[in-house]
Amino acid sequence: MTSRTDHAEIGVLVDRFFHALDEREFAAGWALDFVTDDVRMETPLGTSRGAAAVRSTEEALERYDRTQHIASGILTDAEAGAERATVSWNALMTHVHREATLSERGADADPLFVVGGRFEADLRRTPRGWRFSRVEVRPTWTKGEPPPGVDAR
Repeated sequence: MTSRTDHAEIGVLVDRFFHALDEREFAAGWALDFVTDDVRMETPLGTSRGAAAVRSTEEALERYDRTQHIASGILTDAEAGAERATVSWNALMTHVHREATLSERGADADPLFVVGGRFEADLRRTPRGWRFSRVEVRPTWTKGEPPPGVDAR
C-alpha cells in the first residue's frame, strides 16, 4: 500500500510534468525535475532512453502551436519506504496544430488533434524525490489528424 505522502508526491510529479510540457518549460536540465538520467520513454512515436528521450519529447511538442495535458485517476503502488513505485493515470491530450499545418490542409482542417489514453510509469526515489524511470503512453482513442508525417495512433 502506497503511503499518503508518496501518493501525494507522485501525483504532484505527474501534474508538474504535464504543466511543464504545456508551458514548454524546457530550460537546460528541465527534465531532471521529472526523470532519471536513464529514463525510458515509450510513445506511439517510438522508444528512446536518457537524453534522447528528453529531446524526443521536446521535438514532439514543437510540432504543435500549444497543448493541454490533463491527468486524472492517478493510481500509485509502492510499499511504504520503498525506493521504487509504479503509477498509472488517464490522460486527455489536446494538441493545437500550427498555422502552417492548417494552411497545408485547407480551410476545413480541424485545428485540434486530441488523444485519450493512459500513462503507465515506473519511478525511483532519488535524493531529489520521486523521478520517472520509465514512461509509457498508451493511446486509447484519437480525434482529428496528427501533424504530417506522424502516426500517433
